[in-house]
Amino acid sequence: MLTLVKYSVGIGDRFGCQAQAQLRACQRAAECGVEVIPVWNKSNWEHGITGSEPAAVRAAADAAVKALGWKRPYHVDADHIRLDTVDRFLAHCDFFTLDVADSIGQPVAPDSVAAFTAKHAELIGELSLPGSADALCIPRSSLELIGRKYLRAVQAAGAIYRKIASAKGEGNFITEVSMDETDVPLSPPELLLVLAALADEGVPVQTIAPRFTGRFYQGVDYVGDLQRFEKEFRDDLAVIAYAVKRFPLPPNLKLSIHCGSDKFSLYPIMARAIREADAGLHLKTAGTSWLEEVIGLAESGGDGLALAKEIYARAVTSRHELCVAYAARIDIDAARLPPPEVVNGWTSEQFVAALRHDPNNPAFNPSMRQLVHVGFRVAADLGDRYRGMLRACEEVVARNVTTNLFERHLRPLFLS
Repeated sequence: MLTLVKYSVGIGDRFGCQAQAQLRACQRAAECGVEVIPVWNKSNWEHGITGSEPAAVRAAADAAVKALGWKRPYHVDADHIRLDTVDRFLAHCDFFTLDVADSIGQPVAPDSVAAFTAKHAELIGELSLPGSADALCIPRSSLELIGRKYLRAVQAAGAIYRKIASAKGEGNFITEVSMDETDVPLSPPELLLVLAALADEGVPVQTIAPRFTGRFYQGVDYVGDLQRFEKEFRDDLAVIAYAVKRFPLPPNLKLSIHCGSDKFSLYPIMARAIREADAGLHLKTAGTSWLEEVIGLAESGGDGLALAKEIYARAVTSRHELCVAYAARIDIDAARLPPPEVVNGWTSEQFVAALRHDPNNPAFNPSMRQLVHVGFRVAADLGDRYRGMLRACEEVVARNVTTNLFERHLRPLFLS
């Protein structure tokens, strides 16, 4: 079976221009003695906005690997795909993130719930798991309730998995199951029963993305109770360690954190926990490279800075349209968005300071950063003009992409 290694990073590349810069961050990690495998990911939705095709993601990844002489594994992820969108990815991807969040809570046949409850009656009661501070308590009523809530989603994952397997063959791809894009967190007992159901369904899930408590807004730090997150995260690690021994699941199964990028306050917590548990982790960094592109343009000055300002101005004008798809994943204070006419007078240093995620810099503007994060549609509309400016400012842009991914993400999470 194609197997995902212990540590991996999902790297989005909105416009297909940063594959080498992103790979250099993984090379720097390898030079420091830690293997972090790159997984280039792009969703069907993102392809629709940027006008790209899955073949282009594969081509960019292959070209970067060849140019930099990367000898370790790497993967291309069909991110957040569903049964009706998977076909276009089959020929080009070897990693599939099955998004079944919309099926959570959907009606499921009563006999399916009854069969699930009967099969896993041994989980009723209290379970003491190594690595978990408290015993998991699963009453019979909760077992049935969880079955009714999640079995339809697990069945949806099974249907997508089987469609991929029929095209690519069993064992020739990596399967992730995503349940993070919901409003309600997935508790550790629920995670355990979801994993049991996935095993029953025959889905060899290698990474699973649960929804945690707190807010995971796009491009900015975590908002929530850090101690509560740490307990949930450690309990989830303990659940996974138990599940791979109890159920027919891949032994390398690990958590996948879909963080919307830049959850810096969580990285020390996760770093300690995975080391103490000797656990793997998959981190998806989403659109952080797109933000570094805009920062690199601004840092370049001249025409690059002018285009960065134009992108911001257009994003402000189209704010409501840009934000509608991210309504639950952003927290933009419109009063904190500087007027475009003010930004037009900024120096390169001022623009970069406002956009770069440095919480210690009083000039950092989280609302501006979130708006630009969701505003990649503006650059897509600019087409060749935007990509041409990236080429003109390539050295500065690439340096920012590599430094951001390595210093702010890989180092604190995997090398600290």
